[in-house]
Amino acid sequence: MLASEVIKRYEAYCPQELSMEGDVRGLQVGTLQKDIKKVMVALDIREQTVAEAIDHGVDLIIVKHAPIFRPIKDLVADRAQNQIYIDLIKHDIAVYVSHTNIDIVPDGLNDWFCRLLEIENTKPLSMTGEGLGIGRIGQVRTQTFGQLAHKVKETFGLDALRLVGYDQADLDRMIERVAICGGSGQSFYKDALAKGAEVYITGDIYYHTAQDMLSDGLLALDPGHHIEVLFVSKLVEKLNQWKSEEAWEIEVIGSQASTNPFYHI
Repeated sequence: MLASEVIKRYEAYCPQELSMEGDVRGLQVGTLQKDIKKVMVALDIREQTVAEAIDHGVDLIIVKHAPIFRPIKDLVADRAQNQIYIDLIKHDIAVYVSHTNIDIVPDGLNDWFCRLLEIENTKPLSMTGEGLGIGRIGQVRTQTFGQLAHKVKETFGLDALRLVGYDQADLDRMIERVAICGGSGQSFYKDALAKGAEVYITGDIYYHTAQDMLSDGLLALDPGHHIEVLFVSKLVEKLNQWKSEEAWEIEVIGSQASTNPFYHI
């Protein structure tokens, strides 16, 4: 079957047009007008991801984070980043990017986070279109900030979790309204405040932004950017469901390569 048939079904679920303005999305490498037998889903494309794809004979990678995020000045092979692109082209591996559209779409990444954390009665955090938005805000059962923190750490299998709070007393604060945005969502913290959030869960929170959050009365949890790896297993599920429904003769696999650049000691 053609790669374009897989992407057509994907875009019926998660259109490119949902993406935030200026976002990088869609086909980045290769062509969709080719026969494929194996599709891989990945969070990132790094050297180890490409090696994995080559080893498994992958024809198409659907990835969340675009491998080409900044302008390329050349394709000189002795630059490590360029070798990633060269290997993809050399082995005829097409790369399709789904970035903020999978964050925004109903039954997408932020909704999957909410189900795992039992955040209910959710609404979009920051509106991007009619009835649509990035991030989610909703209710959790009444619990302490500390209890929610432990749930986030356990749910995502984290070796550490950054808490935004000035002292241990914050751990005992009772909370029930929580906002969440996968990736780097600190720019939406004012939306979380405006919608009554008591805790905001997002990655890559800057030092001074954390101070501003606390001055405004908002606690936060920073589980890191890599929790978005949930994209891999959940999209593999969807692709296999569509494969069964439409009798696709392809194999779908999730990347097993670790691309998280951080760990704690």
